[in-house]
Amino acid sequence: MTVNSGEELAAQFAEWRAYLGSRRAVHGADVDELEDHLRDTVAELVRVGLRPDEAFLVAVKRMGNQDELAREFAQVHSERLWKQLVLTGAAQAPEPVAARSDVAVALGFAVIAALGVKMPELFGLGFDDGGDFYLRNISFFALVPLAAYLATRRRVTVRVAGVLVTAFAVGVAGANAYPMAHSSQSIVLTALHLPLALWFVVGVAYGGGEWRSHRRWMDFIRFTGEWAIYFVLIALGGGVLTGMTVGVFRAIGLDATPFVQSWLLPCGAAGAVVIAAWLVEAKQSVIENMAPVLTKVFTPLFATAMLAFLVAVLLTGSIIDVDREVLIVFDLLLVVVLGLLLYAISARDPASEPALFDRLQLALPVSAVLIDLLVLLAVASRITEWGATPNKAAALGENVVLLANLTWTAFLLTRFLRRRRPFRHLEQWQTRYLAVYAVWVWCVVLVFPPAFRFA
Repeated sequence: MTVNSGEELAAQFAEWRAYLGSRRAVHGADVDELEDHLRDTVAELVRVGLRPDEAFLVAVKRMGNQDELAREFAQVHSERLWKQLVLTGAAQAPEPVAARSDVAVALGFAVIAALGVKMPELFGLGFDDGGDFYLRNISFFALVPLAAYLATRRRVTVRVAGVLVTAFAVGVAGANAYPMAHSSQSIVLTALHLPLALWFVVGVAYGGGEWRSHRRWMDFIRFTGEWAIYFVLIALGGGVLTGMTVGVFRAIGLDATPFVQSWLLPCGAAGAVVIAAWLVEAKQSVIENMAPVLTKVFTPLFATAMLAFLVAVLLTGSIIDVDREVLIVFDLLLVVVLGLLLYAISARDPASEPALFDRLQLALPVSAVLIDLLVLLAVASRITEWGATPNKAAALGENVVLLANLTWTAFLLTRFLRRRRPFRHLEQWQTRYLAVYAVWVWCVVLVFPPAFRFA
């Protein structure tokens, strides 16, 4: 066996182990036992003449699907399920002690985020008086505590902590040092792109500083999908709580609306950012998380909607409007499509053969590329006719960045469906391209305002 084949086999074992280990019903000792069995089978197949990579695939196939293995463990060890899905448990078990400690840490950072939102009022910057300030800085109040919480959980090194602090400091400077008027396009672009730029910093904290690790960034993609769902669920519950609070106080003649607007909503939203992350970290499902299920539901729906839009454009001959609100809608649509693709890719077993869902999924990047081209043509036409503005330049750049990713994604997915390329090439392309998105959003935050004279 050559050095290269040995390294490739080691990578395959690591990928298999990481995937099976993420299924929470399977403990570390279980994975060790299964891996020993898998290695014995691989060695036996290599001795009879198979190449290491062929032997690995055959051995995995003999053991059965990883999800099926997780289901078997969940059925045999059903008590594990309850211990992992609730906060309390037997006093003698070590897991609940660690869980309580993590709850305390998460609640601490959530309280910091909640109180941080109100701190500017000590300096006379309320929500009514400091509109510009909150427009520039609202993302810091939630994402700094979130990054600190994740960095604490990962026990990052001093060097990584310094990188995180520096990145947030650069963001603070970029958001506040520029003389941007309240009605300027630059301040709106900063408010929209700064949270995205800081989310990549959160990704560095989530990965414990392993920013060159393909696996850690793929984990962060999964985390992002789960976090978004938990945050929405918390927001829906918070909406019910808010309505009930206002209603019960109104029944005794008191108006709770000022308290809700000034305290409950802003503090609750900031704290929920951290709590949602804690839920993702602590309460991942034994068999399958919610996000992959929702991805399979919404992928065909979004693909159908976009194909219907393209048919309507062809039948009516209409030209896409490029007003700011319309551009934002199209960019959000493309971002949602990209999110669906990313999470579907991150949740898929790389060793599985092409299936029907993979073929349905191909409609997403193909239709998104066609819509992106229509938007690009409309924006380029307006820039040529009326000149560039921050909004149009940002829309043009974002659509070019998205177009490059979606086009190559469609190509790699097609090659995978035709069994010309392995699925891991698609995964690696997505994680490597995250750097392009990070550079772009930071460019919009730091370079665009002075380039367009803060217009």
